[in-house]
Amino acid sequence: MYVDHLQLADFRSYEAVDVALGPGVTTFVGANGQGKTNLVEAVEYVSTLGSHRVSADQPLVRAGAERAIVRVRVCAGLDDDRQLLLEVEISPGKANRAKLNRSPVRRTREILGLLRTVVFSPEDLAIVKGDPAERRRFLDELITARWPRMASVRVDYDRVLRQRNTLLKSLAGRPRSWSDAASTLDVWDSHLAAAGAELLEARLSTLEALMPQVAKAYADIAPTNNEALADYKASLDLAAGASRADLAALLLAKLAERRPDELQRGLTLAGPHRDDVTLSLGTLPVRGYASHGESWSYALALRLGAFQLLRGDGLEPVLVLDDVFAELDATRRERLAAGVSVAEQVLVTAAVGADVPDLLQGRRYEVAAGQVTAVP
Repeated sequence: MYVDHLQLADFRSYEAVDVALGPGVTTFVGANGQGKTNLVEAVEYVSTLGSHRVSADQPLVRAGAERAIVRVRVCAGLDDDRQLLLEVEISPGKANRAKLNRSPVRRTREILGLLRTVVFSPEDLAIVKGDPAERRRFLDELITARWPRMASVRVDYDRVLRQRNTLLKSLAGRPRSWSDAASTLDVWDSHLAAAGAELLEARLSTLEALMPQVAKAYADIAPTNNEALADYKASLDLAAGASRADLAALLLAKLAERRPDELQRGLTLAGPHRDDVTLSLGTLPVRGYASHGESWSYALALRLGAFQLLRGDGLEPVLVLDDVFAELDATRRERLAAGVSVAEQVLVTAAVGADVPDLLQGRRYEVAAGQVTAVP
């Protein structure tokens, strides 16, 4: 799978831009603030309906414009001439709209999975060094890439969690109302347990499949102290080999156990939204113990592991390396280049072209003042 054409209108800094892409490596070179990351961010947005840089849509629309349009043409593969034209209209404050082969789709989420990307960027250091929410988001985005229907499960879980928290908050400090609300909480508990169990099952199976790929990627990148491990830390007591029904029952029991505390505090204290993943090198956790270079290497290994996992599932994602080579030493640069050379398409951004290893030389564009110019 690869993108052979990218067209933007009022996206980020671009009033209009039209860029020919293709299989292999494409590098966008330009000083910081010139718009090179905006190009790969647009490809990512069509793939995931989100951005690795911002959580809201408003910054994606050019100042003064009402909406932005991102259009990409996707080729099925090097040996498959089928094509899709995907378009997303981003309208902050309104419902975004999407088209498939110029025909509107009923829900924007219907285009998820038609283009798959794996993006590594400086922001990924937060997966290793940041709060548990960063690790949950990494895992959940990978789950959605593997099984696009999980986007609906995540939306359902978040919706039920918000409504349950609203009820708990309204009851906090009002003990006389607790018994009257018990039956309503029971209903929300059952909904939360059903969606939570499906999400938790997907996380556990994905992490189990992912970590052998991560361990290999880290060992290939880092010359020493290179045993990468991970352990899922749930807010309930997990049993080995638990089914989805087992997980739902465990979550229901934990919610019942924590209900008195939840009524006091006004929020939900058990469920996948409270979980974490402990990342380790050997016997020591990465967070708080790993060096900057080791943390970078681990973050990179997570993305490369995700890339290999998707390929193993029969998918061929577009690999995006957004301004990552400047943070790596020469050895890690070369090892990274060797590891990604198998991708059908690699999109690279760099402030200095010389930072990109020779192994990743290919199509190149210079980006300056909103202009994207092919380098002969």
